[in-house]
Amino acid sequence: MPQLPGRRSALQTLLGLAGMVSVPPLVFRLPPTQAGSLPSDSAAPYTHRLALLIGNGDYPVPHDLPPIHKNVMDLGEALAFRGFDVTQAMNLDESSLQTTVNEFVKRVEQAPPNAVTLFYYAGHGLQVDSNNLLLGSGANPTAPRRDLLARSLVLQQTLLAALPPRPQALNITVIDACRTDLRHALGDGEGLNQVEAPLGSLVCFSTGAGKPAVSPASADQNTFYTGALVKLLRESAAHITFNDLFRMVKQDVENTMLKHPLAAIRRLAQTPFIADNARAQVPLAVHLSALPGVSAPPPMLPQEEADWNAIQSTQWPVDLLRLCQAFLASYPNSIQARSVMVYQAGAQQALSVLRHKEVKLFRTSFVLPQSMPSELLVDATADLVRAARGDKDAAARIARLHREMDAEQGQLRYVGWLQYAGGLGNGIASYELALYYREAAQPLLAAQAEARARHLGYTPPRALGHARK
Repeated sequence: MPQLPGRRSALQTLLGLAGMVSVPPLVFRLPPTQAGSLPSDSAAPYTHRLALLIGNGDYPVPHDLPPIHKNVMDLGEALAFRGFDVTQAMNLDESSLQTTVNEFVKRVEQAPPNAVTLFYYAGHGLQVDSNNLLLGSGANPTAPRRDLLARSLVLQQTLLAALPPRPQALNITVIDACRTDLRHALGDGEGLNQVEAPLGSLVCFSTGAGKPAVSPASADQNTFYTGALVKLLRESAAHITFNDLFRMVKQDVENTMLKHPLAAIRRLAQTPFIADNARAQVPLAVHLSALPGVSAPPPMLPQEEADWNAIQSTQWPVDLLRLCQAFLASYPNSIQARSVMVYQAGAQQALSVLRHKEVKLFRTSFVLPQSMPSELLVDATADLVRAARGDKDAAARIARLHREMDAEQGQLRYVGWLQYAGGLGNGIASYELALYYREAAQPLLAAQAEARARHLGYTPPRALGHARK
């Protein structure tokens, strides 16, 4: 059986990096630090924060992952600073992995509705039968398919589907693992898959579907993704939201790897994947008042604040890009500059997609129909703002709102928004478009949309007969 390009072996192949010794299993708690400790008012928004960090680095050589221990330790400290009650676990086999995750799910179920939760896994991750597997410690990533399934945790069912929806706060899942296509090595025809985030969730992968996430061979270094996450958790301003933070992490990883002095790193440059269905915008800080010994950031000028508010409500990418450029030119040192840079990059991507001739969306498409039910307006308006920033998942949700409308224009906009979501990288939306074209007896368009979906990393589960529920 050929060896798969895992996190470390992919880099070893190019650089010849050396192995490291195993680390014994370990589970312990890290309470919030003084700076991030909870205020006395436990009913205040987002004060209850739970995190489970799992690091599996003990695999058979050459598949061992030396940086994992440092990843977990450094991230634990950064999250404790942000007010999280952190549980850290190292080198869990499949049984311990299942038990630890189940216990975390129970804690999340018992947490108040405004709690913020974070699950982090660093180690080997694989894809089999359209599922993302988190591999237990000690398992060989090149083992036969049946052994991999037996020694892994299935991310979608065991964690994502098990966590209760959190529309008033946020569930965050972070996977810093390789997600490698096993199709050729294991004879499986469906190796790749994207995921959709459940309600109130943010799901972040360190790399795209079927791509290796690079792991250094030194135990003194972080992986690229976790290193960027730790740095930005420590350095970002208190008001920055987790949604913006993870987009900053994505930009940081891409820029660092594409500009790396080693050609091998540039060849393996990662493009982190984000699935976003968060309803609340949760700031990094437990509370935004200044901490002892930490000076509060200067307040925004009246015009600066007005310009920022205009950016926050803009629903058309052309206008958004113009406003972002003007804001950064006028207020380059603003406390909101980093967030505006994220929105500017998203607007640029959105405009690039809208210029494609096959994407049938126009300025009038970014206006909600008057027939929209009032109970849907708040979330739909928020999704329009996010879609203007290049949010592929918000675009797909808007498409599905139009699908529920029987009017001909509603169906046309359903198609247009699916095209837009697919152009932004949503493989599930592209496959949904393929199903629509198939039902409309347009086989060529259906084949093109399905090819796009698979290219983006979505493969329908076999059990559904290639029809999504």
